Amino acid sequence: MNKLFTLVTLFCVCLLQAQDFNQYFEQKTLRLDYIFGGNLEDQYILLDEVSSYPQWAGRIHNLDKNALKGNGQVRIYDAKSETLIYTNSFSTLFQEWLSTEEATKATKSFENVFLVPFPKEKVTIELVLFDMNGKEKTKLVQYVDPSDILIHKKGEHDVTKHEYVHKAEDDSKAINVVFVAEGFKEGEMDKFMEAVHVSVEQLFAHDPFSQFSANFNFIAVQSPSIDSGVSVPREGDWKKTAVESNFDTFYSQRYLTTNRIKKLHDILAGIPYEHIIILANTDVYGGGGIYNSYTLTTTGHKDFKPVVVHEFGHSFAGLGDEYFYPNDVLSDLISNASEPWEQNITTLVDFDSKWKKMLKKGTPIPTSTKDAKKYSVGVYEGLEGNRIYKGALDCRMKTNQYSEFCPVCQNAIKELIEFYTK
Repeated sequence: MNKLFTLVTLFCVCLLQAQDFNQYFEQKTLRLDYIFGGNLEDQYILLDEVSSYPQWAGRIHNLDKNALKGNGQVRIYDAKSETLIYTNSFSTLFQEWLSTEEATKATKSFENVFLVPFPKEKVTIELVLFDMNGKEKTKLVQYVDPSDILIHKKGEHDVTKHEYVHKAEDDSKAINVVFVAEGFKEGEMDKFMEAVHVSVEQLFAHDPFSQFSANFNFIAVQSPSIDSGVSVPREGDWKKTAVESNFDTFYSQRYLTTNRIKKLHDILAGIPYEHIIILANTDVYGGGGIYNSYTLTTTGHKDFKPVVVHEFGHSFAGLGDEYFYPNDVLSDLISNASEPWEQNITTLVDFDSKWKKMLKKGTPIPTSTKDAKKYSVGVYEGLEGNRIYKGALDCRMKTNQYSEFCPVCQNAIKELIEFYTK
C-alpha cells in the first residue's frame, strides 16, 4: 500500500512539473533585446526591442531555478500572482569590459539578447546585473503584454539555410546548439561544414559530453559573409562578415568577439537554438566564450580542436579559466572576498558549495602541488599568491595540451546537462 501511494505521488509530481510550462507559456520564444551601457561607476540597462520566434527551444522544466548564478539573471513573474515562472542566468561582454582600465575613464554600450518562453498572460520581467561580489548592482523592471501589437514577429520567413549534423533521441529534452558561419563566403561553406563536423567530434570525444550525445541537437547555420576571414583591427583590416567579429577585444590580441548580438540572433531567427558556437574562418589563434551568450573560435589554427571545446566549456557550462597570469586583462573579474559562481574555481569563501565532497579523506585544503600524485582531486592554487584555487593541476580549461576535462569540470558539466534534460 505504501509503495502504491509513493508511485502515485511521484506520478502526480511529475505530471504537475510537466504541466508548469503549458500553464504559463506557449511553445514560442519571446526575444528581449537590451542595451547595457555605462562605466565602472555607473551602469544602466535599456530595453531596445521585443520580438517573438515561432518555436521554443529551451528547457521546459526547472523553470524557476538557475543551475548557475552567473553575472546576471533574467527573471519572469506572472503579473497576477507575482509568481516566479522562469529564470535564466548569463554573463556579458559588457561586464568583462567593466574590469578593464578603459572602463574607469570611458562610457560605452553593448548589445545583449535574451531568449525566454513566450508568456500566455501579462508578465513582469526583471533584468539584473551583479557586481564582482555577486551582489545586485543594476536592475531594470519592465512589463510585457503578450498581445502587444508591437512585438515584432521574426523567423517566420526567409530562415537562414541550416541543417542538423547530429540529432537528439528526444527533441522535447534536447539541448539545442547552433554553429554559425563567420567569415565564410558562399563558396566556402564546404569548409565551414567540415569545421562543424570536427567540432562535434571533438566535443563528443570529451567526457561527459560523450555520455550525453543522445541529448544534443547540433545544427549548422550557413550564414554567408561578403568577405573571407575576420577583422584584425591592429592591422587596420576590417572585413564585412556575418556577425562582424574582430580580434583585439579590450586591446587583447587573441580575444575574438562580436558586439553585434542583434545581428547574430537575427541570423538565427526561426531556427531552434539555445546555445551558440560561432566558427570563424581564419588561421590566427584566438577566440572567446561567454556564459549563455556564445562561443567564438577560429577554425584554421592547429589548436582549433582543443580551443573549441575549451570555449564551449565557458559558454555552455559556465566554467572559469584555470590558467592565471599576472595583470591579466580579465583578472579583476574574480574577487577574493566572495565565492565565484563558476563551479571549477574557488576562493575558499564557500568551498562547501564546490567540489569539497569529491576530495579524498585527509586531502589538505589548500593542497600543495608537491602532493599532486597523491591527490588527483585537490585544492591547488592557480597562481602563487592569487588565492584562487582549482581542482587539478591540469585540465582542458587550463591548457590545450591536456586531453580532457578534470574530474571537477566533468562533474560540473554533467550536473548542468542533467539540469537541462531531466
